[in-house]
Amino acid sequence: MGILTGEEGDPVALENVSARGRVILVCEHASRLLPKSLGTLGLSEEALASHIAWDPGALAVARRMAKSLDATLVFQRFSRLVYDCNRPPESPAAMPEKSEVFDVPGNAGLDQAARDARTEALYLPFRDTLADLVKSRIAEGRAPVIVTMHSFTPVYFGTPRAVEIGILHDADTRVADGMLAAAGTAGLYNVCRNEPYGPQDGVTHTLREHGLSNGLPNVMIEVRNDLIRDEVGQGVVADYLAGLLNESLPAA
Repeated sequence: MGILTGEEGDPVALENVSARGRVILVCEHASRLLPKSLGTLGLSEEALASHIAWDPGALAVARRMAKSLDATLVFQRFSRLVYDCNRPPESPAAMPEKSEVFDVPGNAGLDQAARDARTEALYLPFRDTLADLVKSRIAEGRAPVIVTMHSFTPVYFGTPRAVEIGILHDADTRVADGMLAAAGTAGLYNVCRNEPYGPQDGVTHTLREHGLSNGLPNVMIEVRNDLIRDEVGQGVVADYLAGLLNESLPAA
């Protein structure tokens, strides 16, 4: 039996495909849904509701931003625990055996065949859908800006995090520099560069795969998830980030 059944639908979703804005929003950790074939991966409901399974609030914020920016949104419909689409297949973090304090029994000791099955079912469709979208925009003469949306837990390994919004980048700093400069004048949140993660942590795979490889401006946004637990917080953060982006997009 395959990883996904036909009734579970596609692993990747596209929204606002006919958008005219320059931004393509990407949410790799949008969902905590698990394929029926994998059960609970041996995890409790508490673990499956936590940040190890998804990025709480990230999809809701991305959807609001897609509307205000007239952007296309690409997101993964299944949990990062099955396959983390912000990691290449060879990375142990693509199918983690442990995430923060939680062991993931269903990911322990996967052989190459099992890893390949998940890669083919989840990662390749996600990668190819995004790559095809980027390629089509370039062919239309509308080279896009790649923006990936994430959230992070306020307390990690018992340590509180002061940063509220992280603006992350790899080798291309154009959008990040602009957003950080704009954030410096706004003063609404504690906004930091390459925190709580950075390229050294392997979190810029999507930026490298789809942005840097095509010479496209790109940025990764991390929002502390206690700020986006409800619709009010999600709306405020989405408006704030859309504003920063609008001030920071390089000339086409």
